[in-house]
Amino acid sequence: MKNKIRRIAISTGGGDAPGLNAVIRAATLAGMDRGWEVYGIREGFNGIFFPERYADGGFMRLTRDRIRGITHLGGTILGTTNKGNPLHFPLKMPDGTVKEVDRTGEILEFFAKRELDALISVGGDGSLTIANALAERGLRVVGVPKTIDNDLDKTFTTFGFDTAVAFATECLDRLHSTAESHQRVMVVEVMGRYAGWIALHAGIAGRAHAILIPEIPFDLERVVEKIRTRDANNQQYTIVMVAEGATPKDGARILAAPAETGHAERLGGIGEQVAQALQERTNKDARVVVLGHLLRGGSPTAFDRLAALRFGAAAVRGLEQGETGVMVALAIDGVRYVPLEEVAGRMKAVPLDGDTVQTARDLGICMGDR
Repeated sequence: MKNKIRRIAISTGGGDAPGLNAVIRAATLAGMDRGWEVYGIREGFNGIFFPERYADGGFMRLTRDRIRGITHLGGTILGTTNKGNPLHFPLKMPDGTVKEVDRTGEILEFFAKRELDALISVGGDGSLTIANALAERGLRVVGVPKTIDNDLDKTFTTFGFDTAVAFATECLDRLHSTAESHQRVMVVEVMGRYAGWIALHAGIAGRAHAILIPEIPFDLERVVEKIRTRDANNQQYTIVMVAEGATPKDGARILAAPAETGHAERLGGIGEQVAQALQERTNKDARVVVLGHLLRGGSPTAFDRLAALRFGAAAVRGLEQGETGVMVALAIDGVRYVPLEEVAGRMKAVPLDGDTVQTARDLGICMGDR
């Protein structure tokens, strides 16, 4: 399938991540180099559904002037959203009830009316699931994996992850000095949803003494034992890294907000629960720090900038080569194109027999299970 391409559109959906602007810049420059017109859709697909919200009608021509100097900027010049999934779009009925409707047909009509030949969809699992559905309905689509959580399958890493880990590591470095000065237990909660990649990597790099991740249901007594052992060795403070999706061995995952029509449940609160429990059981002053959306902001690291630029350029090359219904995946030896159907709805969890978990154990870090 190598039909001539004249116009393409780029959409960024889901949570923001450092490197999104670099993807937009690379895809735009690579497309323009081939003589294509490149456009951006505002805030996922909201630019299509609600054009009246935007001064430019929710649809903007991407030019060299618009993308100049954006590689190092966090966020996305197109905007993004993690609400209003077009496959299950929440529509309020006259009687006040909410009904889910499929609005992908409107997206296809928009592309036909604007004579757009293809879509580059930049996003996480939710966005790529939507992209797969659009590809199955006949739209030419290439996906680009984006999430700070690093939980997308079939790719070595996702852009935004390295930046999040670097910032979380810097925060741990700072917390060591204040925790030691006050002989406290410091509990640090980080994002990651149902995968513990950020907590594990930052926890090891930042010299945490205990790391709790969703893949290993934890027994808090193991953490208490770690604290008491450190106290006995005259190490009067402890740093505990907790992933937002970490779950007690015999408990339930903590939610900041339940799932609502059109978007997923919101995690959060496990850090506070762990800190309170540790303070009660150890009689030590325990404080919690929730890094939250700080992990999403800021300038991307050099690694994430390069990865994002590679993803954006590879997406255009894939379209030129006739690819559709695929995601650009980063491998050790280069980029590959993986069918979206092999990625959509699948999560890449931390492998418990992997080298990184084993490294943590070899360093004496408590993982909450032994």
